[in-house]
Amino acid sequence: QLQLVESGGGLVQPGGSLRLSCAASGFTLDYYAIGWFRQAPGKEREGVSCISSSDGSTYYADSVKGRFTISRDNAKNTVYLQMNSLKPEDTAVYYCAADRTGRTVVAGSLSYVVWADFGSWGQGTQVTVSS
Repeated sequence: QLQLVESGGGLVQPGGSLRLSCAASGFTLDYYAIGWFRQAPGKEREGVSCISSSDGSTYYADSVKGRFTISRDNAKNTVYLQMNSLKPEDTAVYYCAADRTGRTVVAGSLSYVVWADFGSWGQGTQVTVSS
């Protein structure tokens, strides 16, 4: 059974940094495009970044572009989300998920991302940005 576990969240001041981890069990991460999502209170879950299964190509939502960096370490079966210059509006529960269909194409600005295809959700990790 595919299972993902997020970690690394916490409380940080505006302008600070956090690194989130997404560890997989029961399957090999490098076969899947992996996405990071977030859900703030009272809002729908939104996709913020994803990384391809093949060449490490990445995609970022406009709201995090230039501040967040997604990466993967296939040897550790883990995907990371480095978050810098954090803002209060980044406060949310962050989740990672795997592309289950292969329809997503991750290619920078030419990406075609089908967020609805992502699944195998973990429990999430809380990120709170506040002074």
